[in-house]
Amino acid sequence: MSLESPVFVKTYDLLRWVLPSTAKFPKQQRFVLARQIEDAAFALHRAMLRAAREPGPSLREADLELAALRTYLRLACELKFYSVNQYEHAARLTGEIGRLIGGWTRSLTAPTASRGRS
Repeated sequence: MSLESPVFVKTYDLLRWVLPSTAKFPKQQRFVLARQIEDAAFALHRAMLRAAREPGPSLREADLELAALRTYLRLACELKFYSVNQYEHAARLTGEIGRLIGGWTRSLTAPTASRGRS
């Protein structure tokens, strides 16, 4: 899969949004929850890069990182570190990434149609 495909663009967009948004967290949370969000976003990006070379296990890893990231983003919203609008934006991005990962995973496990005649 090309690094210019939509899933890589969306993952990069998420990283580009996460970094400045977590910098605005209260000081004591920048080293706790903000760090977890940033680490999960970077781990997701790394897993996607690995998946470009070896899709199977790396896609499962990316899916797990995405699930963790979604949890941390929701927690940040509930603790009022993100506004509802910010959380909705992050949820849209993570939702798109999740659908793209799911489609990629299904494309790897789908049986190939027989091209020849029986």
